[in-house]
Amino acid sequence: MADEVNRIALDGELTIYRAADLKVLVLDALRKARILEIDLSGVTELDTAGLQVLMLAKQAAAADQRTLRLVQHSPAVVEIFEMLDLVAFFGDAVLIHA
Repeated sequence: MADEVNRIALDGELTIYRAADLKVLVLDALRKARILEIDLSGVTELDTAGLQVLMLAKQAAAADQRTLRLVQHSPAVVEIFEMLDLVAFFGDAVLIHA
């Protein structure tokens, strides 16, 4: 098992229509490295199903003593995280890029 950072980018809609595929993609990527960064800059929409995938990944990482970092939050992601007060849950620096 490698200690390097594995980075994946999610884009488009993180919604119920893609949640099952996203779950497989994210959990598979998490298993391949001690540290996984998920680039969210291309996310255009986030619903509760997409949010559940991200929350599951965060919990799975913690349970397996791995690190999950969400980076480059898109405005759509920031809006949901702030509305639901989830910034502390994910523990990531949330930046809005102008």
